[in-house]
Amino acid sequence: MESNERETAEADDPPAGPPAVPPTVPPPGIAGLSAPYRAVAALALAVTGLAACAHLALVFLHVAPSNTLSKRHAAVVDGWIYPEFEQNWKLFAPNPLQQNIAVEVRAEYRTPGGEVVTGPWHDLSADDGAAIEHSLLPSHTRQNELRRAWDFFTGSHDEDDTPNGERGELSEQYLRRIALNRLGEAGTGREGELVRIQLRSATRAVPAPAWSDERTDTQTYYRELPWWAV
Repeated sequence: MESNERETAEADDPPAGPPAVPPTVPPPGIAGLSAPYRAVAALALAVTGLAACAHLALVFLHVAPSNTLSKRHAAVVDGWIYPEFEQNWKLFAPNPLQQNIAVEVRAEYRTPGGEVVTGPWHDLSADDGAAIEHSLLPSHTRQNELRRAWDFFTGSHDEDDTPNGERGELSEQYLRRIALNRLGEAGTGREGELVRIQLRSATRAVPAPAWSDERTDTQTYYRELPWWAV
């Protein structure tokens, strides 16, 4: 009797079907959109990225020091920046130098025979450049001492090389000591007794890049200081 009831219960159960498949979850992001919407979203992202890059490039040209690109596209840059995106700061302070300034020295010395001889000009800035080129630990003194001393001198003297107060006189003494030390290192003036020295600057503008149509005066201009007694 129990066997018949078990068979009847099993016969009443519905036949087992295939396993239930869980609903498909669309992938996140743009991949979950349909093809037309994916194309629209990709186009919007591309336009936004290009606009952001263009904005950054125009702002960079506005805040960067004057250069060939900023001069050529000045109207486009100003038209985009003003007035909504106006900047009151610059990328560099102070702006990078656009001139190469070399400091040179020559010596006047007296030979053992009593003759006074003037030696050739010696490029002190070239010595500094050679000392730090390819150096993993370049000397801070070689990089800045002579350059800062010349800036100190020119900033405390007028166009006639007349000192403006005590700072002008101090800058002369400082520059003279540097020149004498460098002459000793280079061996200039060892042929006799050092009598006087003279310094000058050689200024040459950095040329425009080859792909630019900008014209730059690359002639070297000299500023000679008076002779200083040692």
